[in-house]
Amino acid sequence: MTQTIEPPPANPNWTSRPASTAPADSAIQRFLGGSPTSVFIRLFFISMIVGALLMWLDIRPLDIFRAMDRLIQRLWDLGFDAIREIIEYVLAGAVIVVPIWLIARLLGQRPAGR
Repeated sequence: MTQTIEPPPANPNWTSRPASTAPADSAIQRFLGGSPTSVFIRLFFISMIVGALLMWLDIRPLDIFRAMDRLIQRLWDLGFDAIREIIEYVLAGAVIVVPIWLIARLLGQRPAGR
């Protein structure tokens, strides 16, 4: 004789909320990976940690902007051929990088029903 053991009924407080009370994820929430507020808080703390590291290395935000300005100025001084070559490099890389990024983003999206 075989006995079947049935699990006890689940406590209603442990189950997920009914679909009517679950907040609907907006497209922006799906893209950001959470609510804008929680993403802002996470980015704030990560920025604070990275900023502390940069300050410890004695790298200031203005130094970064000045270095970018100098880079652009040097490229300009090299002439338009250098700029054309950089654009070609960027486009050649984008042919590979952008489709991979797009596929990764599309595969990372979950259907709304799940």
